[in-house]
Amino acid sequence: MILSSCPFRLLTACLAVLLCTACGGRQPAPLPSAADKPVVIEPATHAGIFPVREEEAKRLCGLLSAGRQKLASWNDMAFAVEQSLAYVRCQPQEQVLFHAWDRPVSYGDMAEALTRFKALLPRLDAEPELLASAFTWYRVGPDFGFTGYYEPELAASPVRTNRFRHPLYSKPPELSRKNRRKAFHTRHAIDRKGALAGRGLEIAWTDDPVEVFILHIQGSGRLRYADGRVRHALYAGQNGRKYVSLGRIMRERGHLPADGISMDSIRDWLARHPAERDALLDTNPSYVFFRLSDEPSQGSMGRPLTPWVSVATDQKALPNGCLAFMSVDLPAEQGKSVSFHALTLPQDKGGAIRGHRVDLFCGHGPEAERVAGNLNARGAVFVLLPRYVLPSGA
Repeated sequence: MILSSCPFRLLTACLAVLLCTACGGRQPAPLPSAADKPVVIEPATHAGIFPVREEEAKRLCGLLSAGRQKLASWNDMAFAVEQSLAYVRCQPQEQVLFHAWDRPVSYGDMAEALTRFKALLPRLDAEPELLASAFTWYRVGPDFGFTGYYEPELAASPVRTNRFRHPLYSKPPELSRKNRRKAFHTRHAIDRKGALAGRGLEIAWTDDPVEVFILHIQGSGRLRYADGRVRHALYAGQNGRKYVSLGRIMRERGHLPADGISMDSIRDWLARHPAERDALLDTNPSYVFFRLSDEPSQGSMGRPLTPWVSVATDQKALPNGCLAFMSVDLPAEQGKSVSFHALTLPQDKGGAIRGHRVDLFCGHGPEAERVAGNLNARGAVFVLLPRYVLPSGA
């Protein structure tokens, strides 16, 4: 779903990938192990954005660990915070985006929160409870559904060969802004009928149509060439057709059980039924176009994303520029799950992310693919705003 303003993060749903630099020679800790004991945060079933008492905020602060977000120190969040700050400061500061309890929240409020948070970063490793005294925490209800997205890596060639026969296309010029509402060729017409062939729109060739399909879902990825070079395939546009979930289609047709839909299970089924592969892929008429870049993937703010920190959200529910604490169980190996309590930054959006949904950017690599491809859980979301006196009786 996904990077560079892509509206299609689904299996993921809801991306700078290696920008978390080491601090003082320390290495980031791994994500939590399945042996970690879960910490219960009572579900929020009611709708609204309600203040949390400082005592509860302190308890939540105690759950934080920079290492669980692949950071050597909270100082390593500085780059990600700067990206949100740069975006927020370019917006109308008085514009109100949502209301937290009886408090209107503007871009100016979010800028103040991010500025204050950045100033606290050097102290948070030793004093995470500062977040409880410096900010008012607001619980956003009801709880959010969580998915994940990542950057797949595909073997690629700059030219067509016997092995590399499946193209990645750049955005056709007729899909200009003024024509963007016109329906364009479907996936079937492009991949099966050659609707774009021979026009010089091919930017790379790959060897696996299923991996290309997954790249379309993620919206951005990495291309590894035979000489070792790696380039980024970034989202450049879409054909205007509605996204249809392949996992849902396969479930409805009885190919996969409702509780067994993941990227791995989809790949496995398609590999065992090659004669049905193309027809199933074509059930999703949506098609994504790409551009090549040496720069890392970006979110809808037009700025780099940070793994395990950046998230994609519905802008009406949680707009870009917020500072948020999120708690969700991530999938672990052997069907287990682990608790993930994190300081996150909404920095991306997507058409498949609607309402109370969060798409966690997991970066690239095997662990990122495993988490993104299997994450489907509900979790708690809190917004942190500059300290504010709670309403009487709250």
